[in-house]
Order: sequence, then C-alpha cells, then structure tokens
Amino acid sequence: MNNSIRKIAFFVGALALAVTVGCASTAKQEGTGEYVDDTIVTGKVKAAILGEPTLKSAEINVETFKGVVQLSGFVGTQVAVNKAVEVTRTVAGVKSVKNDMRLK
Repeated sequence: MNNSIRKIAFFVGALALAVTVGCASTAKQEGTGEYVDDTIVTGKVKAAILGEPTLKSAEINVETFKGVVQLSGFVGTQVAVNKAVEVTRTVAGVKSVKNDMRLK
C-alpha cells in the first residue's frame, strides 16, 4: 500500500511538472496566458486605430508578441504612420511598438 501511494504521488508530481513546463514561455514562444493577453492587446490596438478618423485601418496590420506590437502595411502619408504609432502607444498593455509600415 505504501508503495502504491508513492507511485501515485510521483505520477501526480510528474504530471504537475509537465503541465507547468508545457505552459511556460520561452524567448520565441508565448505561454498560454501571454497569448491571451497579446490577443486582447491586438484587439484593443485595432479598435483604437479603427476609432481614429484620420487612419484607414484596413491598410494597417497589427500583431502582438509579448506586449510588443508590430504595425505593418501600406499607408498614404508619414503623418498617418506617426498617428498610428502614437495611437498604439496609448493602448494599455503595449510595451513597445515596432513600426514596419511603408508609404505607398
């Protein structure tokens, strides 16, 4: 009986360790919680850009990885590029902005 309890305890401990390591983040991969957070940040940034009347939001792509937001796409003016970056920086959860937008 004592041996059975040890085996069960070992199994439960190994399972807990595997689950914890499986959900942890690495430098190139997000953890589960970070993925959800980044999805929310991406949605907020898209909404903020959509809410800005001077920007054509269909031309701006938004991706987020560990709080770093990458803006890409083609825009008409440098003013639009600057405005998109400015709007993005105001969104909660944005750690930094990587600007990969290009002028048409």
